[in-house]
Parts: sequence; C-alpha cells; structure tokens
Amino acid sequence: MFGKEYIFAALEAISREIIEHQEELNHLDNAIGDGDHGTNMARFSQSILQELPDLAASKDDFGEIFHYMGMRCINGIGGSAGPLFGTFYLRAGMASQGKKSMEAADWVMAFNAGTIGVSQLGKSNEGDKTMVDAMFPAGRAMQAAVEEGRSFAEILLSGVEAAQNGVEYTKTIQASRGRASYIGMRSIGHQDPGATTILLMLQAMYKAAQKLNVE
Repeated sequence: MFGKEYIFAALEAISREIIEHQEELNHLDNAIGDGDHGTNMARFSQSILQELPDLAASKDDFGEIFHYMGMRCINGIGGSAGPLFGTFYLRAGMASQGKKSMEAADWVMAFNAGTIGVSQLGKSNEGDKTMVDAMFPAGRAMQAAVEEGRSFAEILLSGVEAAQNGVEYTKTIQASRGRASYIGMRSIGHQDPGATTILLMLQAMYKAAQKLNVE
C-alpha cells in the first residue's frame, strides 16, 4: 500500500525523466511526426515540477490528483499528446476517486482504465504504432504480477519490461494512426515517441518505488 508521498515522488520522477530524455523524444518524433514531442512534454514537465509542492499541500485524494494532472495535460501539452495523456490521467482519476491510499491492484486498475481511455480517444489498438503498443502489454504484465502476489516494485518492473518490448515492437510495424500514418511504409523501422514516453513514465515510477521502499 502507498499514499500521497509515493505518488508525488513518482510524478516528480516522471517529470525529471521526460526532461532528461527531451532530445531523444524529439529525435524519435522528427522521424515520423512534427519533431516537437520531447519539447512539448519537457516544457509541461517543467511546469509540473513547479506546481507539485502546492499540489501536494492541497490534495490527498488520488482521484483529485490524477484529475488535476489530466486537465493540466490537456491544457499544457501541445498537439495530440495533450488530450491523449490527459485522458489517461482523467480515466485513472475516475478509477481512483476517494482513495487516499492505494494497493498495487488499485494502481493497475487505474492504469488500465487510463489505457482504455487513450485507446478509445485515439481510435487506436495494439499494432497501430501508438502509445498503446506500450500501454496494453504493460497493463497485462502488471495485472499478472498482481495476481502472482509480487511486490509493488516488482509489479512496476514487469510493466517496464513489457512496455520495453512494446516499444521495440513499434519499430517493426507501419503506423496506421496519428501523424506517423501520413508517411505510410516509411514509418517502419522507427520507434514510436508516445510509446517511449510511456516507458519512461513506468521506469520513473519503478525508480521512485525502489527509492521509497514501497511494498
């Protein structure tokens, strides 16, 4: 079980991880998109780092925290990423309403709710070369780890490993959704930046869980 201390540590870690990988994300997006995914995500993450202290002082309901993040994504991230990441957080928030602490199973349920929201909004499924190619496998792996009774850090690690495989998979397929679909066959061989961002988020959550010894 974990409380707000962990989730705010995780949000900080996610923000720093994205800022650190800004140029990598831009490079990936430059091949199949507008080339500004890293810049947009890093600018947003810088803003979140400034807002986290006040947010931590004013909110302790996970539903409210995720709802705040969702609205900030929608209003603060450029391009299609804003609504997509925003929907992820909003749906995760709906699944977490009233919770001031979470079990690992609660987190996985929230993650999967967010994944379904992203899939519905983007009209995307696995194999379309989008962020859900990392999200769906990660959600399945984390759910399996929950059912096996693993620790929270182990559950997150299983999600990281599955998301990594999903990211690698995006290199092998042609995009059929989003701006990358405009270049058709030329999208094959390139890694999806949105899926990569999901991987970075899960890696940051895993590192934060290890640092705080979250069980």
